[in-house]
Amino acid sequence: MESCLAVEKDVVKVLTKFNAFNDHSKRVVTELIDQITGLKAELQNAPEDHTLTFIQQELLIQTMTKIKDTVSRLAIEHRDLHSSVSKVGKSIDRNFTPDFAACSRENVFNNPEKMDIINKVICKHYYRQGMHDVADALLKEAHVTVERYEKEPFTEVHHICDSLKNKDLEPLLAWATAHHDSLEAENSPLEFMTHRLKYIELLKLGAGFQSEAIAYARNHFRNFVQKHEKDIQTLMGMLLYVPNGISHSPYGIYFSTDTEMWLEIYDLFIKNACQLLGVSENSPLITCINAGCQAIPALLNIKQVMMQRQVSQIWKGAEELPIEIDLGSDSRYHSMFACPILRQQSTKNNPPMRLICGHVISKDALQKLANGNKLKCPYCPMEQSPQDARQVYF
Repeated sequence: MESCLAVEKDVVKVLTKFNAFNDHSKRVVTELIDQITGLKAELQNAPEDHTLTFIQQELLIQTMTKIKDTVSRLAIEHRDLHSSVSKVGKSIDRNFTPDFAACSRENVFNNPEKMDIINKVICKHYYRQGMHDVADALLKEAHVTVERYEKEPFTEVHHICDSLKNKDLEPLLAWATAHHDSLEAENSPLEFMTHRLKYIELLKLGAGFQSEAIAYARNHFRNFVQKHEKDIQTLMGMLLYVPNGISHSPYGIYFSTDTEMWLEIYDLFIKNACQLLGVSENSPLITCINAGCQAIPALLNIKQVMMQRQVSQIWKGAEELPIEIDLGSDSRYHSMFACPILRQQSTKNNPPMRLICGHVISKDALQKLANGNKLKCPYCPMEQSPQDARQVYF
């Protein structure tokens, strides 16, 4: 991200120069054209046997000189723009390293089985985006197969997303009604929010649809009174202002921010649909790309520093990275334990171990702290046997 911002600054400078040169050149050329047009009109209106006076001759000479100087000056300014553009290229080369292979292990995808996995990941991403034709073509050309149950649910999800983009709530209402019990189990307000938006859309149509809005509220809000009583009371209060224009009433904010309500329902539907399907909100491909965009710049920097200091052999690239890469809480999919003694994250070979006193340390720390058959907890004075420690499973 820092590299992108650095290049963006140079691009903005070039664009600013381009705009300034464009405005300046247009103004100067327009002035010259007006001046030449005036001289041309004056000469055309002169008698046929008219002889140019000394003042007219000087004026023509000055105009020609001015044109020549202006064109020359504009050409020089235009050449200066080329140097500014070339600086952008140098900035890109300086801020971006093309050798991304320095941060990856060799021969990671060197067999057909792993290539099939990559193709499947890409195909599933296309299915999630609704690009079924592209996904089917890739499956055919790559000679891989994706189970029917893996792509059909995303077809329905994508259809509902397209309907929401067109402000059509009916497909989502049908889906939310069909999955009522599952949404209730997840404590999701999606179904109520969808009915609320449908009700508000009816009120926006004016007093002629007031009866229809009341009937809709009676049929659909009764199931949500227990959880959304105050919201329903607010929605019923809107009816008092429908005849006089509800958009100018105390409830007008609900109608001025209706676009935000559509976006909120769209995002909530994606989240709930993925939860019910048992998949992450983002496709694995997007997750990998986002993780790479955050991790690669830091890894490239540390790789360059290690090469300059001639300690690149420290990074063996087997099971761990030379520095900690924090991708944020959104990219954490399972519980983690870091040893409070050695400051290392636990692994299969170095699992967390619970002591009798209740404190947890890593297996490596346990072995280093043990003195024969005695172990003193590093956090409390209790002495115990290392054999009494038990492995903790997350």
